[in-house]
Amino acid sequence: MTISYRLPQQRTLSTAVPGPRSTDLAARRSAAVAARVGSSAPVYAADADGGVIVDVDGNSLIDLGSGIAVTTVGASNAQVADAVAAQAARFTHTCFMVTPYEGYIEVAERLNRLTPGDHEKRTVLFNSGAEAVENAIKVARLATGRDAVVAFDHAYHGRTNLTMALTAKSMPYKHRFGPFAPEVYRMPMSYPYRDDLGTDGVAAAKRAITTMDKQIGGDEIAAIIIEPIQGEGGFIVPAPGFLTTLAEWARENGIVFIADEVQSGFARTGSWFASDHEGLVPDIVTTAKGIAGGMPLSAITGRAELLDAVHAGGLGGTYGGNPVACAAAVAAIDYMAAEDLPGRAAHIAEIAVPRLKALAEQIPAIGDVRGRGAMLAIELVDPQTGAPDAALTKAVTTAALAEGVILLSCGTFGNVIRLLPPLVIPDELLLDGLSVLESALRTAALAPAVTAS
Repeated sequence: MTISYRLPQQRTLSTAVPGPRSTDLAARRSAAVAARVGSSAPVYAADADGGVIVDVDGNSLIDLGSGIAVTTVGASNAQVADAVAAQAARFTHTCFMVTPYEGYIEVAERLNRLTPGDHEKRTVLFNSGAEAVENAIKVARLATGRDAVVAFDHAYHGRTNLTMALTAKSMPYKHRFGPFAPEVYRMPMSYPYRDDLGTDGVAAAKRAITTMDKQIGGDEIAAIIIEPIQGEGGFIVPAPGFLTTLAEWARENGIVFIADEVQSGFARTGSWFASDHEGLVPDIVTTAKGIAGGMPLSAITGRAELLDAVHAGGLGGTYGGNPVACAAAVAAIDYMAAEDLPGRAAHIAEIAVPRLKALAEQIPAIGDVRGRGAMLAIELVDPQTGAPDAALTKAVTTAALAEGVILLSCGTFGNVIRLLPPLVIPDELLLDGLSVLESALRTAALAPAVTAS
């Protein structure tokens, strides 16, 4: 890589974590911010660059979360920052629906080119991943004249009313927030580690297809929506053939196949999109997170005949495709291409996966190591029963943070540690972060057994 950094790319601790200034800010927060807005790390950021976040106490922490897969190009990428500043100096808003501007078109052109498939495409820009998903469903329902939408076990698609209906996990995303949007049906997912069908993706898809046929009817379904690699549900990589078999059945039945690439897109998995790994060509792709270097932007990109079928004014929003966010996206996407960040994600996997799998051989509580590129996961379980171990997961992430490494957990059962480093993280910093993770795992998972003996 030819990447340069503004901040030293090293882990340094000046205080305990959290330090006194973070503790003071936590007290201010409790008096000003709603109590149930969560934060996984009790530290407050003051600066960030490359693979580090510097907190208000001067601690330099290794970032293995990227703000949930957002800061793919780093949290203060110079090209993105320059593009944002230049655009903000010209205008911050006109509303594309009132006075359009070139940046929106530039982002759409890039997405039409990069998303899977060589068919004619159209793109619409929004603000958040949930907005993108909602609008993809709107397009599918209008284009097909049908109502039913199929989502999958362990899915996460957002926090709005419709996307909560699509999301599988109740707490904390759905609990007591209903009633939810109707005509949403949930099908069994291919989860190789826990699925009785294991790595037979075709059989898993046929199981879901049979259920759809029986419970809904193929001619009643407007859309099938799925994450090619599930995110909040536990970084579940479906078995080979699962996605393509579903997509083929969808085409045969006039169903719009939507790939939710909000978390898995933009170089994260070692390709531009996770769909690419199986040659999957969705009818619509939803994107957000890594698209704009940290600025709020999302999109739906799909077959021209689908998106162009919507009536005038049916798609849009006041802030959708904000000009500053568009400038950031153009800079971020061009940077990903220039620095071959898909290749960089594959390189991160080459470093991390063998080490994690070797660790799994030594620590029985590691039930599974999975993922693609720089979207990797460790599932922690009770070694005797295989039951999910959320308490151990929490202990590991807490211990790692105390040593200066930010880790995120996920999973339907809360027992998965996910690794989402910025793709610009230096190898040495990544290795240091993995060493801290390894130490935390050994201490949390093996120490009780040693004590008992």
